[in-house]
Amino acid sequence: MMGKEMTLDVLSSIKGAKASKVVDDLFEVIKTGQISDNQTDEYQLIASMAVDVEDLRADEPIQSPAKERELIIENFPKEKNGFLVVSKVIEE
Repeated sequence: MMGKEMTLDVLSSIKGAKASKVVDDLFEVIKTGQISDNQTDEYQLIASMAVDVEDLRADEPIQSPAKERELIIENFPKEKNGFLVVSKVIEE
């Protein structure tokens, strides 16, 4: 349940309210923050975190050992359209 939103002016006028270090630190970060009207900075940041398609490994299937395939088929005996069917997903 969300409470009623209050402006900073209302919050600061509450009797007995005291500033905390966390709030002071937050306002310091806000005051020293840099505002940029240029979206180039954002695009450069996104581009620096992106991976080129050429850098990705090839998606090639590998053959599992026969014993491993046998164990999987024993645990998932149902099949539909050539795929094993998982009857229930167990979440922790």
